[in-house]
Amino acid sequence: MNEFPQTWTQCVNAQPIPYEDPAAVADAVRRLRHFPPLVTSWEVERLKRLIAEAQDGKRFLLQGGDCAETLAECCSPVLASKIKILMQISLVLSYGLRVPVIRIGRFAGQYAKPRSSLYETRNGQTLPSYMGDLVNRPEFTPEARRPDPELLLSGYQHAALTLNFVRALSTVGFADLHHPEYWELSFFKRAAMPPALRDEYERTTRAVSESVRFMETLGESSHELSHVEFYSSHEALNLPYESAQTRAVPRNPGFYDLTTHFPWIGERTRALDGAHVEFFRHIRNPLGLKVGPTSVPEDIVRLMERLNPDDEPGKLVLITRMGVKNVTRALPPLIEAVRRSGRRVLWVCDPMHGNTQTTANGVKTRDFADILSELESTLDVHSAHQSHLGGVHFELTGDDVTECLGGAAELSADDLSRNYATACDPRLNYRQALEMGFRLSRKLGARFASPGGAEASSG
Repeated sequence: MNEFPQTWTQCVNAQPIPYEDPAAVADAVRRLRHFPPLVTSWEVERLKRLIAEAQDGKRFLLQGGDCAETLAECCSPVLASKIKILMQISLVLSYGLRVPVIRIGRFAGQYAKPRSSLYETRNGQTLPSYMGDLVNRPEFTPEARRPDPELLLSGYQHAALTLNFVRALSTVGFADLHHPEYWELSFFKRAAMPPALRDEYERTTRAVSESVRFMETLGESSHELSHVEFYSSHEALNLPYESAQTRAVPRNPGFYDLTTHFPWIGERTRALDGAHVEFFRHIRNPLGLKVGPTSVPEDIVRLMERLNPDDEPGKLVLITRMGVKNVTRALPPLIEAVRRSGRRVLWVCDPMHGNTQTTANGVKTRDFADILSELESTLDVHSAHQSHLGGVHFELTGDDVTECLGGAAELSADDLSRNYATACDPRLNYRQALEMGFRLSRKLGARFASPGGAEASSG
């Protein structure tokens, strides 16, 4: 079998994990290599084809989930809630946009998180920063913060359990389009749910049910109407973990990172000569690339050329995370630089990460109004430059958390302490996430439904 190139080990890693025992890391990686892959190459190739269709305006990409998964939350109620809220938003989007939605969950591997500093100091004591459950534990003790190679195996096992459950739910009727009303979360029965939002969702589900019944009277197959596809994604931060599941497969050339369908490279690790770019330029998965307000357009084009030298359709997704104050300044030069390059890409908006703020009490949060405004401004900029926004990337949960301000529930800073449960960054709760889906559906719907469909997105 071909050996995956190890050139990445000779490059600078912007997020090195301070493991104390290299031999223990090597042993954990060796054991992981013998485990079966978490995803298959044909699933990866299928997703790439779908993304290529989204680049042509024929599909829309929805990516969502936790900022950081925890091993403790690998349980059926939490996972089912994530799937339900993604299904609900995708229903709203597909009905409003009149195109199929690609569903990608930030799950089954989002266990590692980049940090601005590799070490943290409290009360005169300095310990490694918490880098996610794939690396260490959040408690501020020497034992918890010591990077543990055995967590690589625990992460794999929990990812496998998650994917098994997600696949089961998506194929046994849980996501049956004949009964979209079954996707309702319990919050629809609560008085706190805004009546207008509940009524609009219920009208949408009734309309979908009627459309499905009409399709069946025309003789359409019901299999596609009772099964949905979910794909997994995570930031590919921990390269020893990714390398352990990267392999050649029979009858397909090249190498696949089979920890996930859709890995992405973050703002902190996308250096052109860095270890992460060197690693991922050798794999066949579709790749996400986070792009922030300080990005140099020419550098992004060079990254596109390095990560996708053959300009393969469906291969590359640019995920912009500008911050509401920076969109109109920073996004147009990027769009124009990509256009001049003539290279294919899917533009996706992450309106979450550029809008993090801290309250007077030191609590990290985000404001619904800022998130929505960045999303709408991004869409307007693409439209003004004859480009096409083909997807969104949200940090969200199906639980009743109080982490982001505003929305129909009108959460204030004083409400955050009620149920602030995130392991890292603040997430939209179920009401905020669904409201965001409706707002986006209204804004985008007319453009996707217009004659000729959405604009081409190749530059």
